Amino acid sequence: MIQTRDLSKVFRIGKKHKDEFTAVDGLTLDINQGEVFGFLGPNGAGKTTTVRMLACLIGATRGSARVAGFQVGKDDTEIRRRVGILTESPGMYERLSAEKNLTIYANLYGVPDTQRAVGKYLSILGLWERRMDPVGSFSKGMRQKLAVARALLHEPQVLFLDEPTTGLDPEAAKTVREFIEELKTEGRTIFLTTHNLDEADRLCDTVGIIKQKLLAVDSPKALRDKLFGRKSVFHLRTINPDWVGLVALQPGVNAVSQIGEKLVVSLSDPETQNPAIIKALVNMGAQIMFVGELRHSLEQVYLDLLYQGKEGGGQ
Repeated sequence: MIQTRDLSKVFRIGKKHKDEFTAVDGLTLDINQGEVFGFLGPNGAGKTTTVRMLACLIGATRGSARVAGFQVGKDDTEIRRRVGILTESPGMYERLSAEKNLTIYANLYGVPDTQRAVGKYLSILGLWERRMDPVGSFSKGMRQKLAVARALLHEPQVLFLDEPTTGLDPEAAKTVREFIEELKTEGRTIFLTTHNLDEADRLCDTVGIIKQKLLAVDSPKALRDKLFGRKSVFHLRTINPDWVGLVALQPGVNAVSQIGEKLVVSLSDPETQNPAIIKALVNMGAQIMFVGELRHSLEQVYLDLLYQGKEGGGQ
């Protein structure tokens, strides 16, 4: 649904535009239909620039991209018909009502049944009761929900959401997240940029981490496993220090450490290997309280890739 090959954007800067700044450098991505793709990176990493190139708002310096089967830079009008975009700071006609705002955009998109489409998204996003109020009287959360509605009026195949929950109160952010989850079930392709790593972990099938160059791309779980491996935690009633070395000798065990009354065991396949380790510990005389898994957060993956220079994932 979205494919890029060596996509790059270089801006001319300075008083005489003699200097160059590379905002996106050699981006290669494949995003499947119905996938929620999270694009993560610090401010200035190239996330918004990438969205603008893919939505045909600015041109690329080099490389190529295809969106919904059409070529960026050649079939821009067709792409614009098939994508919806929510910018980080969406503008609205503040003196006009929410209903009038959406009606204007529905007409611009050539939506067949404007009244039905406008009513549908005002209702879904909880704005129906305020539909006749001027947008200037709306809270930031209400404006953001209205902007989401605007992006969806023409039922786009691909949806670009640039920081959709930034600055929202918890209730409004929850509404937007739940709506994204609902859209996911409809088979839409969603390209999401966000600084909220917990949000990305919950919503996204795949994430890409960028700092001008793409550092890694994979599912959140796969990135955690690649960078940190998988670790089972055996909570014991009491522990004998000799058990550390004995567990380390078990097949498939990569490393063992003791933390208090717990053994942290690094494994390649915990589901298969945990039963054998449990059996070995019981034979040693251990009383096992319970077994859990040590999970690293997506934030840890993000920071490790971004600031320690490790690379993982890829196409």
